[in-house]
Amino acid sequence: MKVNSSIFRSNDIRGIYPQDLNEEVLEYLGRAFIAKRGVKNIVVGRDMRVSSPQLLEALVRGILKQGANVYNIGEVPTECVYFAVGKYGYAGIMITASHNPKEYNGLKVVGKGGDIVRGEDLLRMVQEGNFPSVLLRGKMYEVDIWQDYLDHIFSFVDVKNMKEMKVVVDASNGMAGKVIPQIATRLPIEIIPLNFELDGNFPAHAPNPLVEGATDQLQRKVLEEKADLGVIFDADADRIYFLDEMGDTKSGSETLLILAKYFLEKNPGMGITYNTVCSKAVAEFVAKWGGKPIRVPVGYANTREGLINHNGIMGGEFSGHYAFKDNFYSDSGFISFLVALEIISTSGKKVSELMAELSPYFRSPELNFEIQDKEKVLEQVKSRYTDGKQDFSDGVTVEYQDWWFNVRPSNTEPLLRLMLEADTKKLLEEKQKELVTLIKKEQ
Repeated sequence: MKVNSSIFRSNDIRGIYPQDLNEEVLEYLGRAFIAKRGVKNIVVGRDMRVSSPQLLEALVRGILKQGANVYNIGEVPTECVYFAVGKYGYAGIMITASHNPKEYNGLKVVGKGGDIVRGEDLLRMVQEGNFPSVLLRGKMYEVDIWQDYLDHIFSFVDVKNMKEMKVVVDASNGMAGKVIPQIATRLPIEIIPLNFELDGNFPAHAPNPLVEGATDQLQRKVLEEKADLGVIFDADADRIYFLDEMGDTKSGSETLLILAKYFLEKNPGMGITYNTVCSKAVAEFVAKWGGKPIRVPVGYANTREGLINHNGIMGGEFSGHYAFKDNFYSDSGFISFLVALEIISTSGKKVSELMAELSPYFRSPELNFEIQDKEKVLEQVKSRYTDGKQDFSDGVTVEYQDWWFNVRPSNTEPLLRLMLEADTKKLLEEKQKELVTLIKKEQ
C-alpha cells in the first residue's frame, strides 16, 4: 500500500485527512498492529474531530479482520484509553491528532503493558500489506468505563479538603467539555464553562493552548468573573495550562513544580521527571525538596520511561503533559486538574503568589521556525556556541552560568523550536535576538 511515511512518527501517527490519513490506511493500521503485537483484546476510543467516527469504524474493521476483539469505549479523552489499558490489561488505540489543527487526525497506540508503540514500527507492515491469515474474526463490545475512570482520578485527591473557589475552564471545543461536567458534580468548586460544545472545527480558537491568541478569551473571562483560577485544555485533554487570577498564563515548569512538591511530600525521596526544555528551576527545587530530578528528552514516551526506570512518582513536560506512577505511569490532564485544585484551594494563597515562588528566572516563549534544512541549522548552532556546555540528547542544548537554550526539531510538526532562559531580562532579550538572527538566515 502506498502511504505517506512522514506521518509515522516516533510517538504516534498524525497526518492530514483524507490525503495522508484515511479509512484505507486505518484499516491497514489496525491489521498491522494486531499482526505485529499478537494481542487478542484491544480497547479503542476517539476524540470529537470531524473525521474520527469514520476512521474509528475503519480501524475496528481492520482489527476484527485480524482476529482480535475490540472493546469500544467511544468518544473519550486520550487518557481514558491509557486508563483502560492499565485497568483491564488491554492494548489500546486512541484516534486523535491531539492539539493539531482541525484538518489533522492520527493515532496514539499503546501496547498491553502501556508502552508507547512507535508509529514507525508499523510503517513497513502497512506498506507491504501482507498480513497473516486468521481463522476467526474478532468480536466488538461497547464498554462504559466512566464510573471506574472517575473513581480512579478522584482517588488522587481528598475532596473534603478542598475550599470554595471560582474556576473558569476552557475546553477548547474538545474532550474536556465532556469530562468536566462529570467532575464538577463531585466538587465544592464553582466551574464557569467556556467552549464546552464538542466541535472538531474548533470555532472558538486553535486547539493548542500555546498558539498565539488561544488563551485570550479565557483571560478575559477570568478577569470579568474575578475568578481564582483559569484552566485550558487542548483538544484531546491530555495537555493542561493554568492562568492565575490576573489572567497570566503559567508555564509548564511552574505547574510541574506545584504538582511535584505535593507528590514529594507524600512520597519523600522519589523521582520527578522533567524534559530538556523545562526551566532549570525544576531540578533545583526538586533537589531542594529531597526528590530526585530525572531529565529526559521531550516526548510523553520519554517521560513515562523515565518514571519507570528511575523510581519516579510523577513527571511532566513544558508542553503541559503530566504523568503519574499511580496512573499506570500514564499522563492525565484531569488528575493534574484535581490535584492543582486541592493544592491551590487549601494553600491560602493566590495562584500568582504560589507560582511566583517557583519561577526565579526569565524565559522566552517557545519560538517556532519553518526550516528546510534543520540539520544544517543545528550544526551551525553547535559551531557557534562551543564555549558552552553542550548536550545533544534532544536537539542541541547549550548551558552557560547565567543562561541556557535548546534548539530541537518538533516531534509532531515540521518546525524547529527554540527555548531560552536567563538570569536577567536584559540577557534573555540579547541572546534571543542573537539566536533568532542565526536561525532565520536559513528560512
